Amino acid sequence: MNHHEQPSSPAPNDAIRAEVRERYGRVPQAGAGCCLPTSGCCGSSAAPATTAQALGYSDADTAAVPDGSNLGLGCGNPNGIAGLQPGETVLDLGSGAGFDAFLAARAVGPGGRVIGVDMTPAMLQTARDNQRRSGHENVEFRLGEIEHLPVPDASVDVVLSNCVINLSPEKQRVFAEAFRVLKPGGRVAISDVVALRPLPAPMREDLDLYAGCIGGAALVDDLRAMLTATGFADVRIEPKPELRPVVDGWFPDRGVGDHVASANITATKSA
Repeated sequence: MNHHEQPSSPAPNDAIRAEVRERYGRVPQAGAGCCLPTSGCCGSSAAPATTAQALGYSDADTAAVPDGSNLGLGCGNPNGIAGLQPGETVLDLGSGAGFDAFLAARAVGPGGRVIGVDMTPAMLQTARDNQRRSGHENVEFRLGEIEHLPVPDASVDVVLSNCVINLSPEKQRVFAEAFRVLKPGGRVAISDVVALRPLPAPMREDLDLYAGCIGGAALVDDLRAMLTATGFADVRIEPKPELRPVVDGWFPDRGVGDHVASANITATKSA
């Protein structure tokens, strides 16, 4: 199917996962900033460092990570809202080339540990190559889906994710898995795209927009209900209107910022 043709009904879950895996698998080969042939996919045509700065990362952050780990694919800075402490164990959902995982490793220090999980083999290989070149000994990357995490129960203190959960067709399961792997008292710190109003059917059914972090965005109230039903407490979802230029830049002239926004999502698992 041509990438710009719209199916008559939403794609089945397996088809969506396959499309996302295939498109993001092209990023390491194509270079930073875009995994779609014609549009932005949680990135932009700007240099990755420029995109990171717009999303709230400092120059020190971008300078501290291995070359090639910042592909400009995020929609926020989950490390900035996580309050990471030395010695903590962190899990990064959809870790890509390792940008947020390496920043988390710096925050938790040698006594801490960071696990990145990604379903795209090419991304996983890139992250592992970056890890070997950088010498980070407290980071590891595992192949897996965020709906079926290869992580034991109650084994991590913090779950991070940056613009990935919107890509999952089974968001409730993602939150259930995050809850499962968190220790009592653990927390989630997520940057993601949320829907400000119900998306029109043409937007929901366009695989370009789905793989580009727009079509799969869930409504704020629906996300809050999912997290609460899973068992999370202190759920906070805070859209960031100041990041609209970044979001609009992914698909210029499509008006996506009228429908979705980047948001900070935090919650805790009761002790």
